[in-house]
Amino acid sequence: MSVRIGISGWRYSSWRGVFYPKGLAQKSELQFASRKLRTVEINGSFYSLQRPSSYERWYAETPDDFVFAVKGGRFITHDKKLRDCERPLANFFASGVLALEEKLGPILWQLPPQLPFEAQRLEDFLGMLPRTTAAAAELGAHHDRRLPHGAYLDIEGDRPIRHALEVRHDPYRDPAFVKLLRAHAVALVVADTAQRWPCLEDVTADYVYVRLHGDREIYVSGYRPSALDRWAERIAAWRDGGEPRDAVLAAPGTSPPRRASRDVYVYFDNDAEARAPFDAMSLAARFTRVTKRGRAKALIPDEPRPTRPHA
Repeated sequence: MSVRIGISGWRYSSWRGVFYPKGLAQKSELQFASRKLRTVEINGSFYSLQRPSSYERWYAETPDDFVFAVKGGRFITHDKKLRDCERPLANFFASGVLALEEKLGPILWQLPPQLPFEAQRLEDFLGMLPRTTAAAAELGAHHDRRLPHGAYLDIEGDRPIRHALEVRHDPYRDPAFVKLLRAHAVALVVADTAQRWPCLEDVTADYVYVRLHGDREIYVSGYRPSALDRWAERIAAWRDGGEPRDAVLAAPGTSPPRRASRDVYVYFDNDAEARAPFDAMSLAARFTRVTKRGRAKALIPDEPRPTRPHA
């Protein structure tokens, strides 16, 4: 099992000359980022269906052990609100996602703040999600004409597909919601949003998915060393098969059985001031040495920082 720490997206103009070297061609930014970090979220897929050729290019530009998380389309989560979305799901999985092959990590489904918890609606949606690449290709075969750049349904082998769900509404603090996710082995995203939305830490799958949107101000502020230390300890607990002692739970007293270990995916989304990649590298450094008690320690005293000052 492993901890992968990365960034939510990689194409930001404010990162140029700060994280990306001055003069680096935009087309080389993913290649550069993938040599600094072990994973990224593809966010463009949230806004529109991407081209198969884009996924093929991203696959070719990254190292062999790299992993992409892919954000599910907002047409499904925000427009359709998880209803009547079998055809949109087919379009999503036919759009090129499967071209990532063994580099395909979890699919992230982010629900809008206006969507409260409705058990049957969520049950129906989770039941439609393909759990293997073969099932995704079969579903994708039912795509419609909303793929002007063609469909990609070829797979080299049948691999499992993981799904993660991020919620932004307080009614999800419900044991029934946690029970439903566990029944479908879907990870509840641990989302740090500077207290703007609930941050729930129930473990609902054999992996954990964390999104760090900002320590004090969502999307903007960086994480102080003390905050990174705290997150490192929590991530180490999940990786080692347990959970933090002070975990914020929607279903207290119903923790899943302890495992020997879990995969943990962590993505920084505080991108506005180019904080995300530096925070990701700082947090990753804390996992170069870990004590038997699971407390992560930085290997180097000087943490990477942006090369220009920020407020």
